[in-house]
Amino acid sequence: MVLRYLGQLDDGEFEGALQELRLTRSIWTIDLAYLMSHFGVRHRFCTQTLGVDKGYKNQSFYRKHFDTEETRVNQLFAQAKSCKVLVEKCPAKYCCFAPRGHRCFCRTPDYQGHFIVLRGYNRATSSIFYNNPAYADPGMCSTSISNFEEARTSYGTDEDILFVFLDS
Repeated sequence: MVLRYLGQLDDGEFEGALQELRLTRSIWTIDLAYLMSHFGVRHRFCTQTLGVDKGYKNQSFYRKHFDTEETRVNQLFAQAKSCKVLVEKCPAKYCCFAPRGHRCFCRTPDYQGHFIVLRGYNRATSSIFYNNPAYADPGMCSTSISNFEEARTSYGTDEDILFVFLDS
């Protein structure tokens, strides 16, 4: 969605990047940062956890492939600097949305990890506007800032945010 917006999405190149970066169905925020780097998109990835939180091993979404994913994801964090992927342990005011339980507006109840693309906010109505790529038609959605804040600080999010800059 972001690459398409930036005019950098050719289906063949995108599929090639997915294969080169070995991205499968288990996509972590660090994978998205590597994808941005691959396409030369200026970015900054802020997280509370530089690597994988071992507590995720007991979460249903991660359980099946945790051991292989833990190794893969930790390697990505370790190699980030040399691969020109900007990752920092830092708090961010508003972060990646991955709400708890069934409040994530997704189609399957065991699907808990995903991301949204923030598009804007309205201070007067205390609303956040976003696109949800988990939908077949990821049109504009909105939620209250308080719901967004509760969701983004839920266990499992690491309060991740991937800033993507338009001057890429």
